Amino acid sequence: MKFLLMIILTAGVVLGAGGQNERKFVRQGNRFYIEGVRDTTRLDTINFGKAETAYRKALDKKPTDPMWNFNLNNAVYKQTRFGDAATGFEQLANQATHPEEKARAYHNLGNSLLVQSQIDESIEAYKKALRNNPDDIETKYNLAYAQRLKQQQQNQDQNKDQNKDQNKDQNKDQNKDQNKDQNKDQNKDQQQQPPPKISKQNAEQLLQALQNDEKKIQEKVQQAKAREAKPARVEKDW
Repeated sequence: MKFLLMIILTAGVVLGAGGQNERKFVRQGNRFYIEGVRDTTRLDTINFGKAETAYRKALDKKPTDPMWNFNLNNAVYKQTRFGDAATGFEQLANQATHPEEKARAYHNLGNSLLVQSQIDESIEAYKKALRNNPDDIETKYNLAYAQRLKQQQQNQDQNKDQNKDQNKDQNKDQNKDQNKDQNKDQNKDQQQQPPPKISKQNAEQLLQALQNDEKKIQEKVQQAKAREAKPARVEKDW
């Protein structure tokens, strides 16, 4: 996997530049992180948590190291603490001085926002990433994906509003017809009163059933969106 290669290469850089304690903690963090991503069938938050702890110990010795901070926030992201990861990646993006570093941080910021359903914010983060690295195919894909989700959301909201208006008009027409029938029935003999096509109770039950069906459909859509809201590349490589 490309990201595993990034971790190994990062370890090599750190081993050549850092002190003894830093090397030890970074090696530990890399080892735990690699172990965490090894099993793709489950989310190994235990090893990612250990990786986070090790990276933080390294950062105690060298707090401003951008590579270690980047790996730290990836470990936080992997523990599904997306809000904390977003904060960290945003700080990295603001502190970065090289365009490619900014692009990587903004890319992962976009991912962290997207999985929190902050679609507009994720789109803006991806755009910032592309401003710093216009040729990044992965960011282009994630931006297009987020924009597609936004369009789907807008379509759903529009359909929901249309259904609401239709239900409102339907209820209005039903009440109007019922009032009209009641006024007409007052002038007729009770035996001549025509039976209503559908009772008010049955109508309410029918509307409730339709609303419940719509709610179930919306829940399924949201669950599907949550499963799909995983960009092609979860983390950008350093």
